[in-house]
Amino acid sequence: MEENKKQNIILVTGMSGAGKTSAIGVLEDMGYHCIDMFPVQLLDELGKIISDQHDPRYQNIAFATSAQDYQKFLSYFEGRDKNVRVVYLDASNEELLRRYKFTRRSHPLIVSGKANTLEEAIEAERDLFNDINYRKVIHIDTTKLSIKALRQMLESRLALDAKDSFVISFVSFGYKNGVPLDADLMFDVRFLPNPYWIESMRNQTGDDQDVYEFVMEKEATQTYLQHLLPFLDYSFEQYKNEGKNHLTVTIGCTGGQHRSVTLVNYLFDYYRNRYKCHKGHRDKKVD
Repeated sequence: MEENKKQNIILVTGMSGAGKTSAIGVLEDMGYHCIDMFPVQLLDELGKIISDQHDPRYQNIAFATSAQDYQKFLSYFEGRDKNVRVVYLDASNEELLRRYKFTRRSHPLIVSGKANTLEEAIEAERDLFNDINYRKVIHIDTTKLSIKALRQMLESRLALDAKDSFVISFVSFGYKNGVPLDADLMFDVRFLPNPYWIESMRNQTGDDQDVYEFVMEKEATQTYLQHLLPFLDYSFEQYKNEGKNHLTVTIGCTGGQHRSVTLVNYLFDYYRNRYKCHKGHRDKKVD
């Protein structure tokens, strides 16, 4: 490691079943030295090993931690002059239930005797995260995410080295599939004219020029943007000045295919030269 260069520590935590193992796999592919569920009692011993400033293996380290232990890991590394970031993975209760039933695995809180049913275990674990500071964590809702989408999201959000960097993610979604759990700002554009009702555009998306122009040329869209853009201009600067590193702005329409995709594409292009921006389309149909 370069002299005086701080180590990058990523703590991956969140709801059991939300994708910690998948996230660790992605981080390993990104070049992180990954450690899964390391005993918190042995942190001092581990700290001596990874403190070797000349071993490049330990420049970027990722830990998967449980709800019970992540605060101990956080306190330990924040007190040792490291660049520490927390990735908090979440999913809806319904999706967590579905995943556990599909894999037939036992929830950790059931195994430890702290809950009797899967529903109780999920609620009890969620309570353990009540005090998490969402301003300081990378909050990712995996309810509708594929592994590929999770990889793209982690790569975009962890690409920042400077703590004072500010990045905005614009994400489209469809209300019929549920709202994103990780949204900081959410806007409903279901009132805009819907290209779905035009047969030639029904199977297209906001990525197609015909759909994009149809939505953007409407008077309702232009009037909406006249109000939305000043609000976003003000809000982004306030969030940045307050010290927030990442902001997720979500735009929703009925299916997440036409109007929301169009608006996200527009906002991404509008702000990309002023801020570090990322965009994603959660429910857009794939060709």
